[in-house]
Amino acid sequence: MNETHFFNRRTKLLDLMEEGVAIVTAAIPALRSNDTEHPYRQNSDFYYLTGFDESNSLLVLIKTHNETKTILYVEANDEQYALWNGARHGIEKAKERFDVDDVRNIKDFPDQIKDLLREHVNLYIDLFDDSEALSEAKLAARLLRETRGVKRHIRSFRDITHLIRSMRLVKAPEEIETIRRAVALTADAHHIAMKRSRVGMKEYQLQAEMAYVFVNGGGHTEAYGTIVAGGNNANTLHYVDNRDELRDGELVLIDAACEVELYASDITRTFPINGRFSEAQREVYNAVLEVQLRVIEAIKPGVKRDWLQTYSEELLCDALINLGVLSGERDALMEAKEHKKYSPHGIGHWMGLDVHDPCPYVDEAGEALAFEAGMVMTIEPGLYFRVDDESVEEKYRGIGIRIEDDILVTDDGCENLSAMIAKSVEEIEEMCSR
Repeated sequence: MNETHFFNRRTKLLDLMEEGVAIVTAAIPALRSNDTEHPYRQNSDFYYLTGFDESNSLLVLIKTHNETKTILYVEANDEQYALWNGARHGIEKAKERFDVDDVRNIKDFPDQIKDLLREHVNLYIDLFDDSEALSEAKLAARLLRETRGVKRHIRSFRDITHLIRSMRLVKAPEEIETIRRAVALTADAHHIAMKRSRVGMKEYQLQAEMAYVFVNGGGHTEAYGTIVAGGNNANTLHYVDNRDELRDGELVLIDAACEVELYASDITRTFPINGRFSEAQREVYNAVLEVQLRVIEAIKPGVKRDWLQTYSEELLCDALINLGVLSGERDALMEAKEHKKYSPHGIGHWMGLDVHDPCPYVDEAGEALAFEAGMVMTIEPGLYFRVDDESVEEKYRGIGIRIEDDILVTDDGCENLSAMIAKSVEEIEEMCSR
């Protein structure tokens, strides 16, 4: 994405703001152990507005009744830092790259914050961010309030994240294209896993096969912690140990996807370790697949997400009745939440710069949002029957199945961005046999 996209986003954010000052900070490096850090991953909101991936930086947006100003604070080049970690953009190079009104040294921010806030009434920040920069901004606002001769001062702290994340909800064409690239790499990785799966392998060996595809293809990193769950491990929803042996006659659930230029994909497939579904596995798998296909078919502009959630739960409850796991009338079972024992999670979530994009699900009145073209979400129904659950017929015990795809809302319906990944029983068995 070029600087024009980021400039337009900053302009739109300024239009949404009332008079005041907004401060958006870069992510703080995360310590891994002692003096080593995790690979740096930029704050998604900061990246959305700047496209800048360096730490120790922040963006200031200023709006008055007749003008706006954008200031990017960055770390100056330092020879010692460059020796160990590589050169930074520095102030001059940042001025060349970014279409902002001014680029300044981050070291000067503490001394300049009072002047930036002077005579403004609103301070837009992440209200739940306790970073040093925002603590300094809050302190400066309080000090200005107590200073004589200041005609106007900060009277309210406002949540900047809500404005940014509302903007992030509908993806621009260039964002969708980046997500497509992430999905394409993820598709290759899932197909490799199906082809390489063998009885006696370790779960982490399948994870390694997929990680190679991600990194070798330029995906840089996993979008989240990979789940490779053989057999009953699939019934632990966030299973990430990935240490067990893959056993004959069992399924493996893989929830894994890569990130490209900070944009996520999120895919789950469940397939037989030995390449062939048993009759019981096929019954449960097709029940989950039917639910997913019908839910995806219902997605179009104007449909509300809370309706989609209810619809998916109705379908899953029907599936449980048809499998003989539940008995009785669907409405009564749902009112008692009997179906939630076997399908406890939601039908999906927003996806974009974060795998679980923190965009709003409701409007200002608290009503569920209706789908619009450009929104991207996952659809991931699942059924989970623990091996020790004696309320379930024995043939189903130990089976856990989730099927997840990434769905783009279009002008007249939706598009499954991950439709190329083998999903039907026949497609999966054919892929596993290669």
